[in-house]
Amino acid sequence: MPGTCASIVAAGVFILAHGRISVIFLSLLFLAIGFYVSGPAEKMFRKKDASCIVIDEVAGMFLSLIWVPYDFAWVAAALILFRLFDIWKPVPIKWIQNFPGSVGIMSDDIAAAAYTNIVILLIFRLK
Repeated sequence: MPGTCASIVAAGVFILAHGRISVIFLSLLFLAIGFYVSGPAEKMFRKKDASCIVIDEVAGMFLSLIWVPYDFAWVAAALILFRLFDIWKPVPIKWIQNFPGSVGIMSDDIAAAAYTNIVILLIFRLK
């Protein structure tokens, strides 16, 4: 549940900050912070990808929104798809999460965001 809450907050920031701050900037900022802090946090909590580490979901949600039209329905679709891919972990996301430290914590959410972007772009094209 913490990952879903963090993703909802990121989607809310996207909606509220639209036009004021770039989603690409937010993505890069949270990716950098996430790669820097998530590995040490994992060691501190002594648990692989502890549920209290949510910076990966925030970064992943912002990445999921890069190609999404600024519209509540599209943002909601991206949120749902991102969480589904992050929870379901289709191949190769399942394998990626096994990398050690920050790479494993962050990369599975980056891959889930990529899947989300692909599906959103396909739906947008077919619409």
